[in-house]
Amino acid sequence: MALNAVSSARAFLSRSKPSAIPGNERHFTATSFLPSLPVTSFGGTAGFVPRSVRGYFPRRVSITCSASFSNVPAALLFDCDGVLVDTEKDGHRISFNDTFQEKELGVTWDVDLYGELLKIGGGKERMTAYFNKVGWPEKAPKTEGEKKDFIASLHKRKTELFMALIEKKLLPLRPGVAKLIDQALGKGVKVAVCSTSNEKAVSAIVSFLLGPERAEKIKIFAGDVVPRKKPDPAIYTLAATTLGVDPSSCVVVEDSAIGLAAAKAAGMKCIVTKSGYTAEEDFENADAVFDCIGDPPEERFDLVFCGALLEKQYVG
Repeated sequence: MALNAVSSARAFLSRSKPSAIPGNERHFTATSFLPSLPVTSFGGTAGFVPRSVRGYFPRRVSITCSASFSNVPAALLFDCDGVLVDTEKDGHRISFNDTFQEKELGVTWDVDLYGELLKIGGGKERMTAYFNKVGWPEKAPKTEGEKKDFIASLHKRKTELFMALIEKKLLPLRPGVAKLIDQALGKGVKVAVCSTSNEKAVSAIVSFLLGPERAEKIKIFAGDVVPRKKPDPAIYTLAATTLGVDPSSCVVVEDSAIGLAAAKAAGMKCIVTKSGYTAEEDFENADAVFDCIGDPPEERFDLVFCGALLEKQYVG
């Protein structure tokens, strides 16, 4: 990267939060360099969820629904990263950094900075926004078209490294994920994973961690399957259309504010299971918020609860 670009990046960082770490000009800590997400207000049914559940996470939360309630969602839609597996800090971030190191770009994304970057949906979009703000590496091409290809090649390699982690099963499923999926499939509920991540990476998570028997029953919508990524609702709208279900009959499980915004804009109910990077985000518009799905005896919610959301038949 040119010297003036380094100087500009340092000046920018000094105006926001911490400066670059001495001895490594391209290792930046968290800053406010990312554009703010649009604040959108969605109508919802969050008001019927008790305060004891929303925003408060005791070690054990017991959820019960009306015994006569028998409805289930037409489709249960999961985000991938942070919902199925807490992949971001020790999965995607590590794979990005290993790619940057392989290519000798002199770039490292630390834990806090990556948390800021997650406000942008999509890995290619994340890298582009970062380089546009702090300056492109010296080894990067100069024209816009070549830069796009450069980003695509970095992302391809990053995906390969990430998939190697998944295949080794170094990142476990979050508590309750397999249980809830089994409940849904057992009741004939359509199940899909809707993610801004690369389709190969998402498929690897579903196949290796959920197993081939479940994987063949789960539809995947990921990567560039839609032109606009979360918080745009396009991926959830596509899922509902492809599955042949009404959006209002779908329940989404998300972990982030941008994912919640996408689900609500698509006209769907949304349960948030907070992840390591999203614990402090604003989930006011969620229909319910938990720390995880949970396995018995510490189960937070189940398929019956998901169905109850559709009819507002929650009983605390």
